[in-house]
Amino acid sequence: METGGLSAAALANGDLGSQRERTLVPERLQKREHERQLEVERRKQKRQDQEVEGEKSDFFAAAFARERSAVEDLLESGESVERLEEAAARLQGLQKLINDSVLFLAAYDLRQAQEVLARLQAALAKRRQELQPKKRFAFKTRKKDTASATQVDSAPDAPAAEGIQTSPPPLKKEGDFHSSWVCGFSNLQSQVLEKRAEELHQQDVLLTQLRNCTIKLYGNPNTLRLTKAQGCTLLCGPVSTSVFLEDCSDCVLAVACQQLRVHTTKDTRIFLQVTSRAIMEDCTGIQFAPYTWSYQGIDKDFEGSGLDKKKNNWNDVDDFNWLARDVASPNWSVLPEEERRIQWD
Repeated sequence: METGGLSAAALANGDLGSQRERTLVPERLQKREHERQLEVERRKQKRQDQEVEGEKSDFFAAAFARERSAVEDLLESGESVERLEEAAARLQGLQKLINDSVLFLAAYDLRQAQEVLARLQAALAKRRQELQPKKRFAFKTRKKDTASATQVDSAPDAPAAEGIQTSPPPLKKEGDFHSSWVCGFSNLQSQVLEKRAEELHQQDVLLTQLRNCTIKLYGNPNTLRLTKAQGCTLLCGPVSTSVFLEDCSDCVLAVACQQLRVHTTKDTRIFLQVTSRAIMEDCTGIQFAPYTWSYQGIDKDFEGSGLDKKKNNWNDVDDFNWLARDVASPNWSVLPEEERRIQWD
């Protein structure tokens, strides 16, 4: 009886175990099927996203090439102010196209487009200068120290420091973005340098070989380039197009612009207002914070520059030396808030 009872109990337990297994098998199958479907959906979504990005990239390439060709034609035959103004308007459209496309463009394509835009802006500035009316000829005594219209100035009413001589801007090298620079400062140290709005309006500014200087630029330049500076503080009103920074160290900048490009620079803080992504290459120790400099008349300068004060990508930076998208670049960082409290004046 006991043996029979045990056998019956064992059989009952076996039946229960089999029943559980039969119940679990469909659950496992359903779970696997669900995971498989999710994976199929993920792959499908990824393909669709890639197709959309590809279509956007193709649209950008076609639109950019079309507008670029139109601007080049206008500049080649730009014998009138009206045609140059049309070229300027199309260049603004190209800048907006780039700004709207930075999220899906590859870093290389973005860099190439920005370089093309910078070259076209330089060509436009040159054509505008060529169309300016020439001064009437008059006999006058020549002065050895008379500066040309494109010469970089020394500090006003201040002698150069010992061993430092003022000089015109360096000769243009192949690949430079601009063929001439109409104002700025060069080869000075330990001085406070200023330019007012009437001097800067839509001008190309070059600041080069400065050491331990404070530079204040009130107004609306067209472009700005700071090169070979050490221990300097640069405060600048809104720049209509591009700011270039290269071969600098231990500097503090406050700049507002459409695009910022930083090369071979280290240990520098940048208080930035920028409508596109900042770009850096071969740099270390760069810190970014929002633009905070202000002066009387800055709102009017912003209106004249065409910059949107409400749009600021100060912490959206492309480091061409750091391609890993899921790991932050070690070459730049956000400046802590407690270190942003700076008295500019």
